[in-house]
Amino acid sequence: MKILVLNCGSSSLKFQVIDMENEERIVKGNYERIGGKRSCLRFNVRGEKYEKEKAARNYEEAIKTVLKLIQDEKYNIINSLDDISAVGHRIVHGGEKYSESVLITDEVIKEIEKCIPLAPLHNPEGIEGIKATRKVLKDIPMVAVFDTAFHQTLPPMAYIYQIPYKYYEKYKIRKYGFHGTSHKYVSNRVAQIVGEDIKKLKIINCHIGQGASICAIDKGKSVDTTMGLTPTAGIPMATRSGDIDPAIIPYIMRIEDLDANEIESMLNKKSGAWGVSGVSEDYRDIEREYENGDKRSILALDTQAYKIAQTIASYIVTLQGVDIITFSGGVGEKGIDARARICKYLECFGIKLDKDRNNIRAEERLISTDDSKAKLYVVPTNEELMIARDTLNIVNNL
Repeated sequence: MKILVLNCGSSSLKFQVIDMENEERIVKGNYERIGGKRSCLRFNVRGEKYEKEKAARNYEEAIKTVLKLIQDEKYNIINSLDDISAVGHRIVHGGEKYSESVLITDEVIKEIEKCIPLAPLHNPEGIEGIKATRKVLKDIPMVAVFDTAFHQTLPPMAYIYQIPYKYYEKYKIRKYGFHGTSHKYVSNRVAQIVGEDIKKLKIINCHIGQGASICAIDKGKSVDTTMGLTPTAGIPMATRSGDIDPAIIPYIMRIEDLDANEIESMLNKKSGAWGVSGVSEDYRDIEREYENGDKRSILALDTQAYKIAQTIASYIVTLQGVDIITFSGGVGEKGIDARARICKYLECFGIKLDKDRNNIRAEERLISTDDSKAKLYVVPTNEELMIARDTLNIVNNL
């Protein structure tokens, strides 16, 4: 059985075709900078790398391009779309309605739409991905895999906000957490790497990319995480503010005469590293300016490293210790300098980064010193494989 996995991020479309007979990845690709002037499609077919520059104004155009690509005889991925048995979609927010993956129906789409205010950068793209795929693959079963599901194990003291309790009772306003599919994959994978039972490990995973979150994982279960009601919360990100003094919001609304939609857009699309640096929404551009000595870029990235390290320290308290700290996501996996900036703050805990081991990008590797009090690992995430596994389980039970 071959499964197509679609992962619509805030500015990219990741896709894979996986043969679930042996979990062989036939093709893996990433459509970057969707909606921008420099949209680029990078993909890997059985170890061979390819790259195409092709503008994609929206996710429907990107998905149509991907579906055309996987049928291209030149790449020998599939013979036709009939070879695809199911499609798994990564959906960011399922609210309290969904604590596990589900078969997509019209009712499910409506429920995902209800969660758009909670994930304005992601759920619309996820829905667009579902609808665009349905137009072409009409009768093929599709499954929604929710980023919030892994965090349903958070205890109340971790997910309740200190605001009047009636808002939780009436509107379910609470911390949900995101990147759950990634946190689940990485924590299980690093347990395999070190050859330990995950139920014996205390793990802190740092998923750092355009969006970023940190998760405290005790015995394989999420016990706290940085993102909250929405993916805006937590550590500073590429364009999202992360946690700020809540009084800033009405203050800026008054002095700038902004409405709720405008302030939401500012916090989600114009803040974070881009908002501080003024350079770009892309970390690669900001890193270049950092190296060139640009003061605002230095401030943006140093502040983010400081906040990430503070959060790791707080999760050591949450877990009452830590065995392994992992780095995943685009920046976490490839950001040699970003990891170094973060880890320098952890030396007071006896957690030490090995400079030579750290000199890698997107490879599974131990990057801590032999005498480090906790192990540091780079573990490239594979959300798509987790999505494919859930999709297979649901389709097999139809």
